[in-house]
Amino acid sequence: MTDRKPEWLKIRVRAGENNREVRDVLQNLSLHTVCEEANCPNQMECFSRRTATFMILGNVCTRNCTFCNVTKGVPQPVDRNEPLRVARAVKALQLKHVVVTSVTRDDLSDGGAGHFARTVRAVRRLNPEAAIEVLIPDFQGDNGALRLVVEAGPEVINHNVETVPRLYPAVRPRAIYRRSLRVLEAVKKMDPTIKTKSGIMVGLGEEEEEVIAVFADLLAAGCDFLTIGQYLAPSRRHHPVVEYVRPEVFARYREIAEKMGFQQVASSPLVRSSYHAGQMLESSSRLPGL
Repeated sequence: MTDRKPEWLKIRVRAGENNREVRDVLQNLSLHTVCEEANCPNQMECFSRRTATFMILGNVCTRNCTFCNVTKGVPQPVDRNEPLRVARAVKALQLKHVVVTSVTRDDLSDGGAGHFARTVRAVRRLNPEAAIEVLIPDFQGDNGALRLVVEAGPEVINHNVETVPRLYPAVRPRAIYRRSLRVLEAVKKMDPTIKTKSGIMVGLGEEEEEVIAVFADLLAAGCDFLTIGQYLAPSRRHHPVVEYVRPEVFARYREIAEKMGFQQVASSPLVRSSYHAGQMLESSSRLPGL
């Protein structure tokens, strides 16, 4: 394990009116963001740009991934008014690209898929010009649940594989790598027009050839967009950081992934799943033939 962060991971703190406005809107509408719950390193930057990733279905997760800072335990009842509050927040912040994620809710019969669908539709009703991206759990492989989200019509469906398959028992003990790939594959079969996206963290103890093998698996599953970022342990109780991967390695991963065929790749130490997500979709829409 390594504790001391290198220079390239130092973050410039940004404050200001936009930052306060985002926090006020979230607080007034009683909404959670993954930015705050997961202690994202880009939180201040994103808030200062009037963006946030909404986290629905409460802030307590039913799984026990060792990389994640979200609270684990018994989750709250589903808040039926939450979709409308998210839609109102999007309108108040005048967002053009909306990202909605959730904790994993294995306690619900549909894994929360119906609530995702209601949120997408509520956002669309109040914000018809906004692009919507959802970052979903695996719904325990239930394609009927997944179809609820697909039929709601978000522009992007993201489901992260997070790490290489060898590390799943230590990092994602209740997830299944192949099941995550099948989620992405199923989205494309249900609606080929939806962009699919996935992400992987590095620095957990993976080898470079394992990372590249994940790229190939994601492409085989029809994944369009890829994010690659440095794992940062939220605390000493979490999975340790095995390595701080140098920026030039991220640049090499990006080059490899682009040559392999991903439409859009974001790869740098501070990249996270929804970081500059709107730019990825916008850039993809300008590609010829897509």
